[in-house]
Amino acid sequence: MNLRPVQLLLHPKQNSIFRFFTTMTTSSYPLSSSLTHPQPVIVVGSGLAGLSAATQLISHQVPVIMLDRADKPGGNSIKASSGINGAPTRFQPDDASDSQELFLTDTIKSAGDVFASSLAEEHKRRESLISTLTTSSAEAVYWLTDDKGVDLSKVCRLGGHSRPRAHRGAGQRPPGISIVSTLLDSLKASSLFQLRSGARVMKVLREADEVLGVQYTGGEKAETDHNTTTTLNGPVVFASGGFAGDAHGLLAKYRPDLAGIPSTNQAIEGSQPLLEDIGAGLVDMEQVQIHPTGFVDEKEPSASVKILAAEALRGEGGILLLGNGNRFVNELETREHITDVIMRSAKPLETGARQWDVNLLLDEGTAAALGSHMGFYLWKGLMRKTTVHELDSSILETIKSYADIVSGKQHDEFGRTAFGNWTLKDVTPDSVVYIGKVTPVTHFTMGGATINERSQVLDKDGSPIKGLWAAGEVTGGLHGQNRLGGSSLLECVVFGRIAGNEAAAFHKKHYAS
Repeated sequence: MNLRPVQLLLHPKQNSIFRFFTTMTTSSYPLSSSLTHPQPVIVVGSGLAGLSAATQLISHQVPVIMLDRADKPGGNSIKASSGINGAPTRFQPDDASDSQELFLTDTIKSAGDVFASSLAEEHKRRESLISTLTTSSAEAVYWLTDDKGVDLSKVCRLGGHSRPRAHRGAGQRPPGISIVSTLLDSLKASSLFQLRSGARVMKVLREADEVLGVQYTGGEKAETDHNTTTTLNGPVVFASGGFAGDAHGLLAKYRPDLAGIPSTNQAIEGSQPLLEDIGAGLVDMEQVQIHPTGFVDEKEPSASVKILAAEALRGEGGILLLGNGNRFVNELETREHITDVIMRSAKPLETGARQWDVNLLLDEGTAAALGSHMGFYLWKGLMRKTTVHELDSSILETIKSYADIVSGKQHDEFGRTAFGNWTLKDVTPDSVVYIGKVTPVTHFTMGGATINERSQVLDKDGSPIKGLWAAGEVTGGLHGQNRLGGSSLLECVVFGRIAGNEAAAFHKKHYAS
């Protein structure tokens, strides 16, 4: 019997019992416990934005079913290596003199002309998103450290920032793994949480002005029938990530000029069209971040997917060199600026991909400050430990000059004023350094679904779509033409938590019996 047309004529709360019985077969809650479990909120994506939303929902005693197309949870968030921004926090150096206002200014500057040229209501919306991000940043860090027990005590300055404010742990685990695993373990301990991996959302269900659920394939039925389509009803939080790896889909559609450039992302299609299909507005889809440093693995130089050379490598003192051994840029400029200079100044590598000849060099002080990263990079053969005399002779003079800049003996012609943990001052042919080859890579998409400061997805006219929220890289309009390092994890926490709180309030009003 197909009773769904009757269901859609009724208000969600008036029809909560009916909704339960019409969706009972798609829920894996045992029948014996079904009367104690209200309709769940559906979270699409298991990266940090989705985990943050789910954590807030569970804190309000709202059940969550999380769908993720990957076999393992964590998304790109689990690979994040440089940290999460927060300002001001007790972890920052005493002389940092940071503030919400400075962070706001840096973020607006980074957003560039895309932000500056936006008109009227759109400008106001973007400004509200940036303000929400920056004013909530310290709270986000403290939520992770004080409430969840994540170590974020180590702080460094990343490109485009006027102060050191990217937080990571002092131990051996990169911040992405630490944060994601902590939240995921906590969620798995709750009887209100359920993760369905290998579940690919195929359609968002909308009737009139409200989203009522999703249809997906795979998940708990994937082992028996990959073609089974399951309908799941409830409010929806979308946190499914960006499309920087969608080389033949959205990336080709919006940025065909980037064809052939490697990516740090796996080849997964973007999910923004699912939201566009139900009337959501999309914004800044052509704004794609090219990160200046993805490792070129000598064992597979033409690989289309690269491992990111974390921005913290430069933040802690590392330098970039052209093939001739010369520095050519302030390594703490924005990602957009450094990438532009590389593409203008460096020689192309003769490989099957569009790559440029650039080396990343660290001294022992910088390497020691990034122990968790360096162990992995060395093990993978992406960087190697060597001495200066084993490198081209031109590099010796470059390192000597940089050491003098760090020591204050000379001014940097490129304008760098912060040097992290670089300690090499007296450079000799026997001085130990670490070096690896890097190239620009597609890394992050600033465009996506239009949202407001409440994480509500907006339609093409700017009105909220009832029952639908989004957070993280699936959204657009926050970063403009360039995202600052450390602000990806931050936006996931800030807007993921907002989405969770908003969805919980909606659920209690419209779905709770």
